[in-house]
Amino acid sequence: MLAQEIIRAKRDGRKLTEAQIENFVLGLVDNSWSEGQVAALGMAVFLRGMDRDECVALTRAMMHSGRVMSWPDMPGPVLDKHSSGGVGDKVSLMLAPLVAACGGYVPMISGRGLGHTGGTRDKFDSIPGYNCTPSPALLDQVVRSVGCAVIGQTADLAPADGRFYATRDVTATVESVPLITASILSKKLAAGLQGLAMDIKCGNGAFADSAAMAQELAQSIVAVANGAGLPTRALITDMNQVLGRNVGNALEMREAISYLRGEPADPRLHEVTLALAAEMLLLGGLASDHSQALAKLQQALDSGAAAERFAAMVTGLGGPADLLQRPDAYLAPAHVVLPVPALRSGRLTAMNTRDIGIAVVELGGGRRMASDKIDFSVGLSSMCQLGQLIHAGEPLAFVHAADEAAAARVIARLQAACEIGEAAAWQAGPVIHALVGQP
Repeated sequence: MLAQEIIRAKRDGRKLTEAQIENFVLGLVDNSWSEGQVAALGMAVFLRGMDRDECVALTRAMMHSGRVMSWPDMPGPVLDKHSSGGVGDKVSLMLAPLVAACGGYVPMISGRGLGHTGGTRDKFDSIPGYNCTPSPALLDQVVRSVGCAVIGQTADLAPADGRFYATRDVTATVESVPLITASILSKKLAAGLQGLAMDIKCGNGAFADSAAMAQELAQSIVAVANGAGLPTRALITDMNQVLGRNVGNALEMREAISYLRGEPADPRLHEVTLALAAEMLLLGGLASDHSQALAKLQQALDSGAAAERFAAMVTGLGGPADLLQRPDAYLAPAHVVLPVPALRSGRLTAMNTRDIGIAVVELGGGRRMASDKIDFSVGLSSMCQLGQLIHAGEPLAFVHAADEAAAARVIARLQAACEIGEAAAWQAGPVIHALVGQP
């Protein structure tokens, strides 16, 4: 089967057969497809699309391109959650131990930051000693004994996706719904899950910046996942402002620890975390309805059971045993912390969330290139939220930077990204826009 004939078929708008798709995926792994051929098929799919059957076939083929994990004799359902990416999105840090405390088992394979969005893997890398790449035996042991383990993606899980994504990233073909769907789900299916909750971010800080695109992506992921045998539901959630109060790896870890310790939490962050965790409990048969799921999760938080699971996970993967009690002893502080003064009085009516994410990358909290080393200490804390009244000179946030010059650049950028209007009545929009997939 010739690669150029497969490319020609998709270029001309024809549906690819399962055999053609399997030939392409094999070519990704054994390098029998050149970079030019991989790029050409990626562009053909970007322009011509894929139907549901093609997307399922691509997802399954990439899933089986490497190791497929299994969890024999697990005493409860194996569940996970995935986010399409946002700014300040630290939900996974609290969600995994919350679900574990309610009887689920969560082997969460997390990624690094991409573009202006933060990565869960990077947040856990901010914990000294924490092993994001444990052996399969240690991962199995921690998941079984604790109920959760958040680790980084390994090269042997869906390796075909790794090569295909790297080519798409440099050929302007990332923004394809079927290819995004197959990329996400091939890795989740390879993790041996029994249920998946998807968080599709929608807004000016998300990849899906319109409601129509978010709906299309959510429907595609739910349909393809269920078609491939993985029960999945998706929530479309708001990303028109930072989620929570902190942005940046160690700063977001501090906020998550504060949340698990029962300290006052940002209401939007709390709502999204519990909503996604509740979907996981329902998918796993751990609650009979949404109200019961929320009650179980709140009890796990209030009783400290979720915090205990988090602490046990950190210790089991090599991190400090007293991280929950003494986070400041382990999470690196920035050299410079400066306020971002509001330029006028009024109400915070809008923020350019993507620009805020880029500002954290420019501080060193994200990567311009894959080889960049991250400064875990930098970022923004105590971010004001939309609708908040503020007086001129009061802080919109605090910048955590390596030096004063970097802090000054981000202060100006954040002031430009935050719109302060007249102090009229404010009606907050919903943080959860829609549920895709039937309970």
